[in-house]
Amino acid sequence: MATRWLYLARHGETDWNAAGRWQGHTDIPLNARGREQARLVAETMSQTVLAGVVSSDLSRARETAQIIADRLGIDLVYLDAALRERAFGPFEGLTRDQCVRLHPREWQAWRDEQVAPEGAESRSVLAARVALGLGRAAQEVARDDAAALVVTHGGALRAVLAEATGTLPPPIANGAVWRVAWDSRIVSAEALATGG
Repeated sequence: MATRWLYLARHGETDWNAAGRWQGHTDIPLNARGREQARLVAETMSQTVLAGVVSSDLSRARETAQIIADRLGIDLVYLDAALRERAFGPFEGLTRDQCVRLHPREWQAWRDEQVAPEGAESRSVLAARVALGLGRAAQEVARDDAAALVVTHGGALRAVLAEATGTLPPPIANGAVWRVAWDSRIVSAEALATGG
């Protein structure tokens, strides 16, 4: 397969994003600001030739993807659980302050050494899972003459970009868009829109 282009977008904001709560696999819907961010992603992508959209199956990503697809007049081709956010185990639903108070040892290990708490995914496991989803999108949706747009999550994006570049990018805002070249793996990556 030749190199294919993928555009990777983080879903729009949820109430839990606004409150600083870890979401992970917990299925939280977009809020009004998140829907507006999805419309802005569509505007950003309006001059790009896209073969279709692929999304995480979690509702915040799925709704973002559907808004974008509807505005661009393209198909939301399929949902892929491989594109989900990292499972955060006992941190899901909690703010950082609550994590510190309720799970102090686990939080310290997470902050100091990026050791995932029990029930959560490590960055390498997450990156491998997301890379499988990106590979499917490159093979099944992107074409030589048209990219695929993939709607996923902030932690998922950071993990797969870190694996590809060797450097963990800073937190990725809701509605941010990255462009990556895919040739059995990410061979180059650049931020296109910062979101927010």
